[in-house]
Formats: sequence, structure tokens, C-alpha cells
Amino acid sequence: MHEIPFDDIPALETRISNEYGPWSEALDVPQSMISAFAEMTGDRQWIHVDVERAAKESPFGITIAHGFLVLGLSAVIKNSADYVIVGHGSALNYGLERVRFIAPVPAGSRIHGRTRMVRVAEEKGGTMLTVQVAIHIVGSAKPALCFDWLLLYRG
Repeated sequence: MHEIPFDDIPALETRISNEYGPWSEALDVPQSMISAFAEMTGDRQWIHVDVERAAKESPFGITIAHGFLVLGLSAVIKNSADYVIVGHGSALNYGLERVRFIAPVPAGSRIHGRTRMVRVAEEKGGTMLTVQVAIHIVGSAKPALCFDWLLLYRG
């Protein structure tokens, strides 16, 4: 694994790419996870939790995961890049931009993701990275979720 210091802007800039990196390991999204998320957030809309009704009335024929559940799982789905950023005292989730829920994630799906670095800048007393993230259902060419993730690394 190649180590890149968080404040080595030129080295980080070499990782900027128009191509996404390799896929992460896949993660299961079972109905039990969707139902637990519904209870935790209070979003018990039938399309997420009522399996029988979804089978009859949903255009998908099955319950689907909440978009915010899939977004939250992106923190668990790690890219298997060949480098790691080192030497920082903290790495802060600075925010998300251009979040788009593109395709539903049916209960029982397996999802995985991949990333690409699109921007590196010295900012806010550290190094700000902008990483594009695409989460897909395994086997689907169309992403379920895409967003830009801003990460601030500080000494």
C-alpha cells in the first residue's frame, strides 16, 4: 500500500483521475436492515417496510432501501485504492455535494462502490480532497447513488 502524506499536494494531485478506481467489497442490504433504519429514523413509509403491499403496489415489486440508508452505508463501503493518506491529526467529513439518488436499491440487494479523486486543494488550514463516489447494485451498470465527498485532512 502506497502512503501519501496528507500535505503533499503534488503527490495527491497525481491521484486525480477521470477513471473510477476498483470496486469495494460488496455489502448486503437485507430487509432487516431497511426495517431497522425505518424504526431508527421514523420513516416507516410502506415502500420500505410493508413487504406484502410492496409486492402488490410498488412499481419495483419489492420493498426498497431508503436513499439515506444507502448514503449512510457509503461510509462502510470503502474503496480498495492502492494508497492511504497518512500523517494527519484528523480527517473530517466536510460535506457532500451533488447528491443524486438515481436508482432504487431493492431489499436483498448487494451494493458496492468505487471512487475517484477529482480535486485537491490547500484549504481551511489543511488539505481538502473532493472524491466522487458511485454506489451500484452489484451487476448494475447504472449507479444507485452518486455524490461528491469533501474530506478535510489537518495536521
